[in-house]
Amino acid sequence: MNITINKTTEPKQKPQDESSLGFGKIFTDHMFLMDYTPEKGWYDARIVPFGPIPVHPASTVLHYGAEVFEGLKAYRTADGTVQLFRPEANAQRIIDSAERLCMPAPSVEDFVEALKTFVSLEKDWVPHSEGASLYLRPFIYGDDHALGVHTVHHNVFCIIASPSGSYYPEGINPVKIMIEDEDVRAVRGGTGYTKCGGNYAASMRAGERAVQKGFTQVLWLDGVERKYIEEVGSMNVMFKIDGEIVTPALLGSILPGVTRRSCVELLKAEGYKVSERLLSVDELIDACENGKLEEAWGTGTAAVVSPIGELSYKGKNYIVNDFKIGEVTQHLYDELTSIQWGKAPDKYGWVEKLD
Repeated sequence: MNITINKTTEPKQKPQDESSLGFGKIFTDHMFLMDYTPEKGWYDARIVPFGPIPVHPASTVLHYGAEVFEGLKAYRTADGTVQLFRPEANAQRIIDSAERLCMPAPSVEDFVEALKTFVSLEKDWVPHSEGASLYLRPFIYGDDHALGVHTVHHNVFCIIASPSGSYYPEGINPVKIMIEDEDVRAVRGGTGYTKCGGNYAASMRAGERAVQKGFTQVLWLDGVERKYIEEVGSMNVMFKIDGEIVTPALLGSILPGVTRRSCVELLKAEGYKVSERLLSVDELIDACENGKLEEAWGTGTAAVVSPIGELSYKGKNYIVNDFKIGEVTQHLYDELTSIQWGKAPDKYGWVEKLD
């Protein structure tokens, strides 16, 4: 790609206290933009000063939710090198998400090139503190200036970045999760496997109910039988049940998480018994009641690995592993973050270093 760069003339003050970054609250000096029309394809790739993007009042993203996005991070190693973690997987996922919404997406190669060029320009924004990183948010939205439901013709690809700390206020400490049995998030054949804004908007009501009851997020059941465990609001989920690592199978209604995939590959390589299968809520609650649920954790780019210390279902609460971080949970967190921050060798070829 031919990417033009227009540097800001008014750079922002970078955070002095990286221990209080929060998540997604501070933004870097620039953003990447690129347009698409059927006649031109993707064109006018550019990096410009960060700021508001003009949106027409009739824009398709506002009226019909024509939008998909990704989330990944840039990490700074001890020697100052900046690196990405499995960006090709995020590139392929945004392609799959866009295809479901009948939208175009850049190729894997162009997606990664745009990311690397953008992060190279913003590399001074990558935090130096342990546990902090530069969160990257690539997204595509429809910008046709006409009402009427139709395939989107004008699309915009954008990347913004935010130096961030822990996603959850609890950090790596266990969180409380409520199993949702009223609202549903997705059904097979729908958009559950995509990373689109509508999926998250539909989850807000249940999430707010959970927060009001003292829980961090909800754990969704399938949308047809209301019987099978699917995923947490912002994470995939895994359980250690009687020595077996169980995670819900990817059957079209669950987001195929990059961190989930990395955990599965890492655990299998180390000889753990890992099953990607249907897991009913009855089986999970039975494991809670009979002491067979040894550990539970969520996986996702933002939190990496988040231990679950309590599950609630139909008003009854179950403590997991004495509300402590389990051995496998801690191991996964340590292994993944060691690779991401360059503390351990990358045996799997997951790291993409910037020049």
